[in-house]
Amino acid sequence: MNSMYEILMGLPLFKGVSHERISEIIEKAKFHFLKYLPEQQIITAGDTCTHIRFIISGSARIQIESADGRFKVAQTLKAPTVIAPDYLFGKVTQYPCSAVAIEPTGILQISKSDYMTILKTDQIFMFNYLNLLSTNAQKSIDGILSLTNGNLEERIAFWITALTQRDGEDITLACKQRDLYALFGVQRSSFIATLESMRQKNLIEFDQNQIRVISRRELMSILDKTTE
Repeated sequence: MNSMYEILMGLPLFKGVSHERISEIIEKAKFHFLKYLPEQQIITAGDTCTHIRFIISGSARIQIESADGRFKVAQTLKAPTVIAPDYLFGKVTQYPCSAVAIEPTGILQISKSDYMTILKTDQIFMFNYLNLLSTNAQKSIDGILSLTNGNLEERIAFWITALTQRDGEDITLACKQRDLYALFGVQRSSFIATLESMRQKNLIEFDQNQIRVISRRELMSILDKTTE
């Protein structure tokens, strides 16, 4: 079994932090370790993000849905990773998603105040967190360009990737096709033809009520090409 240090080092926010420094932080900050059973709720959409939460063992199913319930995007996050870190600070600090344990899952959570202390006293932690936020902000800008100038395939790719994390797996979009082509403002024939093209490229599978992403990385590569 991996040591706690090895697990934490697998997290982007702990990248480059020494074993000694992590030991010091654990002694000074309050690290809470929680265990969840399969199908137990970890986060409910709308909860205020008062802690930064890391999955350190097991996995969780993350789901975000539109206010009217017509669109539901789900993904699986596996340890080690962080859950929706963008919502710890900012104008909106309510989680837009729910999180449910798939298997016995361990969560490490650090309060916002303790995490702020860590960021203020450790440049590596600060750099890692700012780098994560900057990467997500850049992704949003690239996506806006795709929505403005991109073709339908690029717009679909952005819409899915914008609602999921980089390390998300088993991504599904549950909705009725007519709601999606209405959302993108295109005819049904054009929408189905685009989905079929994406299936031929081994990017997705789809039926009347669901789109399943085969490779999120390949979807991202579509957007990368549009900003070159």
